[in-house]
Amino acid sequence: MGFFNFFKNQFIEVIEWQDPDTNTLVYQFPVHNNEIKMGAELTVRESQVAIMVNEGEIADVFGPGRHILYTQNMPILTKLKSWKYGFDSPFKAEVYFINTKQFINQKWGTSNPIMMRDPDFGMIRLRGYGIYSYRVSEPVVFLRELFGTNSSYDTNSVEGHLKKMIISGLADLFAESQIPALDLAMHYDELSEHGKQKMVPRFASFGFEITSLYVENLSLPKEVEQAMDKRTTMGVLGNMQQYQQYQAAEAIRDVAQNDSGGLAGAGVGMGAGVSLGQVMANAMSPNHPSAQPATTTKSCPHCQATIHADAKFCGQCGKSVETEKAPCINCDAQIPKDAKFCSVCGTEQLSEKVCPACSHANLPNAKFCAECGETLNAK
Repeated sequence: MGFFNFFKNQFIEVIEWQDPDTNTLVYQFPVHNNEIKMGAELTVRESQVAIMVNEGEIADVFGPGRHILYTQNMPILTKLKSWKYGFDSPFKAEVYFINTKQFINQKWGTSNPIMMRDPDFGMIRLRGYGIYSYRVSEPVVFLRELFGTNSSYDTNSVEGHLKKMIISGLADLFAESQIPALDLAMHYDELSEHGKQKMVPRFASFGFEITSLYVENLSLPKEVEQAMDKRTTMGVLGNMQQYQQYQAAEAIRDVAQNDSGGLAGAGVGMGAGVSLGQVMANAMSPNHPSAQPATTTKSCPHCQATIHADAKFCGQCGKSVETEKAPCINCDAQIPKDAKFCSVCGTEQLSEKVCPACSHANLPNAKFCAECGETLNAK
């Protein structure tokens, strides 16, 4: 070693790290022969933690701030070195700076489709992607479990493992949620929050804290999307008879606009017109299958079994399903027994009349008490 280098090594060192790379998790400060001068200045910036390692063993941990290294503020290292008295001679230790800021916009995505059972389409294959963010919350755990004594460590070194953890947890979450494929889009926020909570203990085992997780998109196989498109089309079409009539009218218009010349063209046009006319007539016929009203059903008021709308007795319990009728007190028309007004004359159907003299119950339309003969008309 030259005289200049020897002289340079005797200066008080300033140990600090200015992070030039946004993806660096750990940086080992280069110290000549791992030799640090007693009284050296250690500067730890916000979103950083400095850890001193002596002969492979974690010693002291320093948070943000300016630290002067001497025996009083390095209790663990002092104990390991058995320093009973303060001194100014150098000591050997490795200094690691750990980045504790959030690492955002980390991407996750399914490399293989997730198999799940859907109530509408049966077994389907689901693909998805999104983003997440995390930070180092326990630097000592992170050092012990992941980076060890590497001179540097970045997000690419752990990215693959974290993605696999997320995909495994989300696949289990999607299957347990039992949300139909048609309703997945309205549950992205809930799935994202539940997915984050599911990842908390997994990230904590490596000294990480997952700060956010988002599901950006969940896509279905092409054949399932085509089936969904067909179902949507059927809903838009609505009345099939009207749709067929519209299609027939459009076809006749196209034939009428055909400019094909000659007798052959005229014959083809006439034949097509006759055929389309028959199609049009069939489509507009009230006997056409699409024009027939759908068979309606009703429930038995006694056992709730589904029966035909015109049935008078239930095929399950055998009881009558017709509404019990009673004569109107004014016009004697047959109306439901519990009706409050007559549907023919509009008269209110009063309950039984109680005699004010003897309290005898009389028919609703009685004018005199059948027991004492007292008039029942209101005075």
